[in-house]
Amino acid sequence: MRATILPCALSALLLAVPGGALAQDMLIRGGPVYTGVEAAPSAEVVLVRDGRIAFVGAAADLPDHAGVPVVDLKGAALFPGFTDGHAHLDGIGAREMTLNLEGAASVAEAMARLEAWAVAHPEGPIIGRGWIETHWPEGRFLTAADLDAAAPGRFVMLRRADGHAAVVSTPVLDLSGIDAGTVAPEGGEILKGPDGQPTGLLVDAAMGLLRAPEGYRDSPAAPREVYRAGFAVYARYGWTGLHFMSAPWGDVPLLEEMAEAGEAPIRVYNSVTPDGAAALFASGPRSVADGRVITRAVKMYADGALGSRGAALFAPYSDRPDTTGLMQMTREEAVPVYEAALRSGIQVATHAIGDRGNASVAEWYAEALEAVPASERPNGADVRWRIEHAQILRPSDYRWFVDLPTIASMQPSHAIGDLHFAPARLGDARLDGAYAWHSLVDLGVIVVGGSDAPVERGDPAIEFYAAVARRDLSGFQGPDWRPDEAVDRMTALHMFTLWPAYASFREDELGTIEVGKRADFTAFDIDLMTAPEAELPNAKAVLTIVDGEVVYRAEDDTSRP
Repeated sequence: MRATILPCALSALLLAVPGGALAQDMLIRGGPVYTGVEAAPSAEVVLVRDGRIAFVGAAADLPDHAGVPVVDLKGAALFPGFTDGHAHLDGIGAREMTLNLEGAASVAEAMARLEAWAVAHPEGPIIGRGWIETHWPEGRFLTAADLDAAAPGRFVMLRRADGHAAVVSTPVLDLSGIDAGTVAPEGGEILKGPDGQPTGLLVDAAMGLLRAPEGYRDSPAAPREVYRAGFAVYARYGWTGLHFMSAPWGDVPLLEEMAEAGEAPIRVYNSVTPDGAAALFASGPRSVADGRVITRAVKMYADGALGSRGAALFAPYSDRPDTTGLMQMTREEAVPVYEAALRSGIQVATHAIGDRGNASVAEWYAEALEAVPASERPNGADVRWRIEHAQILRPSDYRWFVDLPTIASMQPSHAIGDLHFAPARLGDARLDGAYAWHSLVDLGVIVVGGSDAPVERGDPAIEFYAAVARRDLSGFQGPDWRPDEAVDRMTALHMFTLWPAYASFREDELGTIEVGKRADFTAFDIDLMTAPEAELPNAKAVLTIVDGEVVYRAEDDTSRP
């Protein structure tokens, strides 16, 4: 897919495959069917009636289906609907409408893109995202000086790919009053040069100091158009749903309205920003349009990201011994929120990447769970709390995920990108608990697979490949990258189907191809279960079906080569 698609093209794609593109009755055949059910992992045909699975099995056993439309897979492989267990729908849509720096191979290339964008968009602020310096020959972060040279005098803010750091131009620094004497807030960092002046890079909580000109928005488009763009991209990739992390509380009514109006082609499970916690606790879980948009969780932040050295570690960073990272909240701030969530039946998802961040969250979860007994919780003991990322763990802390228990919501593509810099950040010993999918699964932990898009591309084929190969897209792994932490293909399938369903309390309706469940399916042109490992990232979705309705079909996609 091209880095940018015009918003009108994205809207046209949605209009080309409306909810009624195929009736909710259908017979799917013509390719391998993988059910995700270990006792009966494969089938020949699937019959859908009224948006539910009515039969799955051998063609010879198919019940009467006279008049039911036939969907011919033409050799494509059918799976339970893939769900991205951790993504940012607003950021995915905005990425299509702002400066996208994904894949920029150097400072020079990133700034060439900025210069071209500035020429093409001569008015207004320039907003972008997606740069990451870990492969760059210059071996450094972007600076305000870089931005000033490429777009003189312009208001420019470019978020790093992980979203936990941003570089801004000098006009932004001036507008924000950030200078040599500015002290970073707790949980943040302002990078400064040898002369003591800010370089233009701000990390985590320090980004809260930034001020924008009047009328500034993260995207030049209206929020509804941003979400339409995000929906279109994700349906095209083959996702039948996503868990929307840090969903802006103020956007929840809009998403619900879109779902009721038939403008949400895939499922959304919202985990809202902390500012919406009190209101969500008061209202309890929300669901509209027969569960198309559900809001049942709150997203908290314990620490920052590894790439910008904001992940909170017990010991200093191996490549920068003056820091152990940045905690974003304290026990005194977290535990009361967790206790209130328990009493209101709201799920908690907390971002934690470093080993200290993860251990802190686990301890706070345990404290809250002890303080609020099951008898005082609407969900009883079935709280299904999550740690988002669970990226760097001490092996001795795996027990928390088992004992509490806690869902580990992890993003396989982080491991195949981070392998190029994480060993230097962490040192060899700490890699024993890094991106430890296999170790956690072996202990019986539910490991939900996600992409963290737009931090990563958000392609399910890449995520599946990363989980089973634990290699970057060129096939590189490195001698110290703990290859035993890769998972088998059935486990990877569960990570993106059944386990996200469980994490959203919907395993009885979603996640496998079984009679009675909702008819959510993803079909790929490459058989993910049998294709050579190196071919997996090239798989493309040819069909995305939600509730028995086609929301994307490759043969209707005029933008696809």
